[in-house]
Amino acid sequence: QVQLVESGGGLVQPGGSLNLSCVASGIPFDIYAMGWYRRQAPDKQRELVGTHTNALGANYADSVKGRFTISRDNAKNTVYLQMNSLKSEDSAVYYCGAWGATVNYWGQGTQVTVSS
Repeated sequence: QVQLVESGGGLVQPGGSLNLSCVASGIPFDIYAMGWYRRQAPDKQRELVGTHTNALGANYADSVKGRFTISRDNAKNTVYLQMNSLKSEDSAVYYCGAWGATVNYWGQGTQVTVSS
């Protein structure tokens, strides 16, 4: 059974930082591309925040480039999203994703709220 479990969300002030984690089980983690989506409101399209592969490293949406960093620890089956200089528009439910050759998986999401 595949599981992706996110943690680390919460309330943070504008300009602050948060570090999200996602622990994966049931997949050969080191061969999957891992990354993060977010949905800012239930009626909005989800936005790809970024992805990371062992071969090519990370790439990011323009909206987060320079502020967010995706990293992974293959020994722990964990992918991280370090978010710095947070803005109110970064408020969203953040979902961890795993992209394989033929199948993708998603976590349940963790809420991030940026507000003073």
